[in-house]
Amino acid sequence: MIHPSYTELMQVVNSEVEPGDVPVVNSRYSIVMATAKRARQITAGDEPMVEAAKETKPLSIAVDELNQGLIKIIGDEEEEE
Repeated sequence: MIHPSYTELMQVVNSEVEPGDVPVVNSRYSIVMATAKRARQITAGDEPMVEAAKETKPLSIAVDELNQGLIKIIGDEEEEE
């Protein structure tokens, strides 16, 4: 089993959303895309925001960062502004 699960990651990402507002993430696809993008950044040379062993894979590091709330996912509308 994958730890943390998709639902746990969605709860972390949406934890700052006020009740009644639209959640930032409402699908597994959004979680997958965000972690894949961060993993590519780490592979390209960005420093991880969490303490990780040398042999830890970039995707695992990205999932840990997201789970700890260190990565903020923004919607397409916010990116365009």
